Amino acid sequence: MDILDHLREHPPRKGPEWGSGGIFGLKYHRGILYYTLSFEAEAYFIDREGLRKKYEFELVGPKPTSGGDTYNAVEAVDEKIYFGGWVHAPAIYRGKNELGATIDFSNKYSHLHYYDIEDDEIGLLWKESMHDPERWVGEVSEIIYNPYMDELLIARADGYTNLGVYSIDRGGGEFKKLADKPALKGSIVLDHACFAIHQYPSGLRGIECIDLIDHKINTVEYNYKEISVDGEDVVNPQVGSVASAYGKIFIFARGGFVVGDIIDNEYYFIRLFDIPNSMFSPLRVNTKVFGGGLLTSYNAYVHSVIHAREDRDKIIKRSLNTIVSPSLLVYFTPPTIKVVGTLGARVTSIEVVKDKIVVGCNTMANTGRYDSAPFDQGVRTFTILSQDIIYNQQPITMGIPGYIIENKVFGGIPLTGYREPRLIVYSNKENEILVNEYIASIPPQLITTDKHTLTPGRNIVDLTSYSGIVSFKLKKFMNEKDYIVIDLK
Repeated sequence: MDILDHLREHPPRKGPEWGSGGIFGLKYHRGILYYTLSFEAEAYFIDREGLRKKYEFELVGPKPTSGGDTYNAVEAVDEKIYFGGWVHAPAIYRGKNELGATIDFSNKYSHLHYYDIEDDEIGLLWKESMHDPERWVGEVSEIIYNPYMDELLIARADGYTNLGVYSIDRGGGEFKKLADKPALKGSIVLDHACFAIHQYPSGLRGIECIDLIDHKINTVEYNYKEISVDGEDVVNPQVGSVASAYGKIFIFARGGFVVGDIIDNEYYFIRLFDIPNSMFSPLRVNTKVFGGGLLTSYNAYVHSVIHAREDRDKIIKRSLNTIVSPSLLVYFTPPTIKVVGTLGARVTSIEVVKDKIVVGCNTMANTGRYDSAPFDQGVRTFTILSQDIIYNQQPITMGIPGYIIENKVFGGIPLTGYREPRLIVYSNKENEILVNEYIASIPPQLITTDKHTLTPGRNIVDLTSYSGIVSFKLKKFMNEKDYIVIDLK
């Protein structure tokens, strides 16, 4: 608790990037709490006496620096905390023009550092840049320790070149490519390090597993209609985080999550909080192993567009900026999935410190190409929660305009623990809605599929007879005059 007393709010200030970064990489190790404040490019190391060290990435390049980490790339081994990401050093703000405002990427570096707890020293293991004003090398988005070879495995997917999985000795040395597929996040599963293959802009395409003993690679790509429990496709399944539990891999993405057996190559897509055409998703937040289960967040406001210059950008702007739900802290203990907390715009990092859960939060999203500014536009704060939240069951109200749904499958709403769950559809025409009920057991199971008739006006679909998880699909296209409310109490 002495450490948590020293955490503070970070209001908007310098850091030329897009919109807002956040508090990333929260890691409690050997009495030290580490995090990186992005976009200010400041790494903090706090002990019970207060701020032990603040590092501004001067080993990468001269100030002013910006960036830092936006994927929670951190690992701890023995006396060292390894942290990675990307940094502009120095940062160059191009300023405003008729389109909006941008920055220059010439000094954007991907990086890998360590902090030595015993010596209170920071070292730079590796950095790399394209030195191109418009493009950059793959950012470091995951760090995994391989204890068999005493090496660090580095995932890279966000960038234009040098993507895939790399290895480096913990003391530095050769930075060697092991796998070519763009890898965003990963986790150790059994005796493999498994990474989500992430193709921009389409999202999760499959999985790439590297044997920790001999570096042999097994790659599997997904067909969502084949692996989806409700038999439907998913829109834009961008990767959030990856974790391991129950001897399986869990890949959290926009629209739901994939759970799989990497030995038998059996994978299932379980739709969860899928609001198509929106960015309500578990993006840019980690998953914490907690109580033998998994704790993560599905976020309300991850990405945004402010300056829309073309018709396509205007459509994207409306979708991204439509807020349909609070951010939801979700706890996974299959077959039970439950919401244990509701928070604001976005959660960026989660860590457990003794008997508390520390949550890094932000009021603002990452923004688009022409939405740069010379300062971070969000308020970054810490929320300290009791571990007792895992016994909670939070009421939820989600409000979804018809233009977000169109005629796509949506939902994936866990009903366990709710006594009065209901779906309210405001329809301007006669329609029909399909309700799929499934259980997130391992393997998951589709239970029932029912049809309900909708009439013009207000329709209430009583969900009390269902358990587990339900997803929905409307027969006719929804438009501007239609609206859906998901009400869980």
